[in-house]
Amino acid sequence: MERAVNFYEKLLEMKVYKFDTIYSIFVIDNFRMGLFAFEKVNETHILGTNCVPSLSVPDLKSLKNKLSYQKICFPLKQINKNWVAEIEDSEGNRIELTAPVKN
Repeated sequence: MERAVNFYEKLLEMKVYKFDTIYSIFVIDNFRMGLFAFEKVNETHILGTNCVPSLSVPDLKSLKNKLSYQKICFPLKQINKNWVAEIEDSEGNRIELTAPVKN
């Protein structure tokens, strides 16, 4: 859990709201994002119809800065009016990062 919390504290530029070895919480714009250590409670981890969390940054420069120290799964690309990329977190989960295209 410490590795995941450290990863997200750096990515989100904020401290964890509640740290626990099984379930830690970040609060982002009044929404909870939980990190769950399923292996500590012997819960099966099943992939399938999972969603990819998406985080937005204010501009392309900020996005490129975030990408500079990450493992990139989907390279930076303009899709309509957004810049989009996907990274892999410290536990192998994918996260989408976006920024608006500014003219």
